[in-house]
Amino acid sequence: MRVAAVQYKARREDLDASVRGLVDLAEQAAKDVDLLVLPEMAVTGYTFPDRTSVVQAARQANGRTLAALQQVAKQAGAWLVAGFPEIDGDRLFNSAWVLRPDGSCAFVYRKTLLYTEDLHWATPGDSGYRVFDTGNGTFIPAICMDLNDDHFIRWCAGQAVDCVALSTNWLDEDEEVWPYWAWRTEPTGAALVAANTWGSEGDVRFRGHSAVIEGRVVRAGAPRTGDGWISATLLGVSDALPEPPVAL
Repeated sequence: MRVAAVQYKARREDLDASVRGLVDLAEQAAKDVDLLVLPEMAVTGYTFPDRTSVVQAARQANGRTLAALQQVAKQAGAWLVAGFPEIDGDRLFNSAWVLRPDGSCAFVYRKTLLYTEDLHWATPGDSGYRVFDTGNGTFIPAICMDLNDDHFIRWCAGQAVDCVALSTNWLDEDEEVWPYWAWRTEPTGAALVAANTWGSEGDVRFRGHSAVIEGRVVRAGAPRTGDGWISATLLGVSDALPEPPVAL
């Protein structure tokens, strides 16, 4: 299975520019892949002072973001996972679209294990987990803190899923993140495709270092800062592997 991840810092002061920048990178990254993963809250950014500001950002960005990403998926013929703030009646969720290669929406995954920055506005997700088949391998969508949820890890291990598609805004805590991601994912038997943001929002710093990790091997890794994308071919952790770019 050929996979790719976009690393992107949202332009929250100009949502039109934020959508354009994300879509441009997604179009580049989606060529010749089965699965493309974009960050958590990819266009709007992650930290908000209150619930009202989340609602405003979501209403401004979501309609045109979804339409644009549906075109990306359709033109590339790829599955696409992208994080966004979801409004459902009077409830808000930290969610991710799962788009089919024809551009239609297969599923909206809602983040189950919330982080501190989610708690003042988001409802814990009620979508449950779901596995999708690209034709060349299977994946499950997840969002950031879900990787720290032992229930999620056990569920994945029981599904024999090939890949965890992780939309994330992983914080920078001055520690290397790839070994931790590999350690958390290893019990699932799945590879990890992690699409992260970078830089800061107020006092909150993000790690960057988006990665494709298979077993204890980093198949592709992004730097700590900067927009861009990475791609790799998953070989299956039980297969004979070539010399890895990075061994953990």
